[in-house]
Amino acid sequence: MDCDKEDKGGTATPIGESDSEIEHEPGEKNVSRQMSKSSLYTTEDEEEDETNNKIELGPQCTLKEQFEKDKDDESLRRWKEQLLGSVDINSVGESLDPDVKILSLEIKSPGRSDIVLPIPEDGNPNSPWFTLKEGSKYSLKFSFQVSNNIVTGLKYTNTVWKTGLKVDSTKQMIGAFSPQSEPYTHEMPEDTTPSGMFARGSYSARTKFLDDDNKCYLEINYTFDIKKEWQAT
Repeated sequence: MDCDKEDKGGTATPIGESDSEIEHEPGEKNVSRQMSKSSLYTTEDEEEDETNNKIELGPQCTLKEQFEKDKDDESLRRWKEQLLGSVDINSVGESLDPDVKILSLEIKSPGRSDIVLPIPEDGNPNSPWFTLKEGSKYSLKFSFQVSNNIVTGLKYTNTVWKTGLKVDSTKQMIGAFSPQSEPYTHEMPEDTTPSGMFARGSYSARTKFLDDDNKCYLEINYTFDIKKEWQAT
């Protein structure tokens, strides 16, 4: 999902085109095994997939070094200025590694107040982290800040288990972003919670924000409930 850039915070456009295609891997339904704590952690297969899918980007360099390269090429210089926007090259430091901080997470549902999700420092919020109504439309909105260097291939992944079996896996590429003082915002495409007797109950899940190097900026292991009605506020 592409974002429109504003001069002062708000929604912003990533440097590269964002691949908004979401991959879902639905799992089995109507299962009766007890929920397993181990389902909250990466399996060996998932670790292997992440390693195999790692993209080799070549030697890293600081943002200043990137800007200084080929500085005598006028067309390339103008392209870099357009690419980096209002980034103050003198304020980004000499770090090779970008830093991404997830500032806020919210669940939006039509006709209801947004559910603001507190982000725990240890990545393990109190259970359940939130409750959704069966058959309801919802979307996840989050804000984040980028510093030090350009982050490439920033992506969101979410895996869900019910009674110990994986029932859904989502991955969305968000894009590449340059460092700036104001936060970026991104809203995931709208989805609908499952409904019916077998859909209701407690789920465990793991959410990650990673980049092309599979550097993880935030991992949250949590549980949530799907019920007949929204939780009273």
